Amino acid sequence: MTDTDLFQPGTTLVRRDVHAGRVWTAMPQRVVDDTGHVLTVAYWPGIESLAPTTWITSTRSGDDVTRKQGLEDLAAGTWTLGRYRWTGTALLSYFLAGEWFSVHCFQDAATREPLRWYVNFEKPYQRRPGVGIDTLDLCLDLVIAPDLSGHHWKDQAEYAQLRRLGLIDDYLHRQVERARGRAISMLDDRTGPLAAGWPAWAPDPSWPLPELPADADADADADADDPATGR
Repeated sequence: MTDTDLFQPGTTLVRRDVHAGRVWTAMPQRVVDDTGHVLTVAYWPGIESLAPTTWITSTRSGDDVTRKQGLEDLAAGTWTLGRYRWTGTALLSYFLAGEWFSVHCFQDAATREPLRWYVNFEKPYQRRPGVGIDTLDLCLDLVIAPDLSGHHWKDQAEYAQLRRLGLIDDYLHRQVERARGRAISMLDDRTGPLAAGWPAWAPDPSWPLPELPADADADADADADDPATGR
């Protein structure tokens, strides 16, 4: 990788979930740093993203049935995207090259109170130079206390649903199981993004909101998320 492949601090990239060549989510984010090994980005209230309408509805209503339907739609390829404006929390996120999870620190956007570390299991991201990264959320999450004193697993039922639907086959499941072990080792050994403890940060008030480009939902290469490639 050359310096020209890296995302420059202060620029906008779009993090997308892609399945079968179609965009499932698209989130514009501010680049904080990019070493080639660790990509650090920020996301905060007011940013408008694309998400499945079922997810938007379930988030606003708390309706678990609609949330489960969203995964059925993902498997069937029948989802519809809508616009969603983020509220409440600010995130600093770390995407690790080649890894099957990313790490996020959530804090209250108004008070800056640390809320949780959040390990999101997903396919290793692929770069779209100058544009963003593509991955696919695999639903399983590890939630860790801000001071790293405790943790619990989240959305295991959704992960099991993706298994039943065939979206997570045996190959992907093996990758996730190995990644679970690496994530717990990262916590136990205080390595990776957890090594320095909770980061003191906040979005710069002078930053404009990252915006979605007009083609954020353009179809992607269907081979990019082929389980046989490990990507």
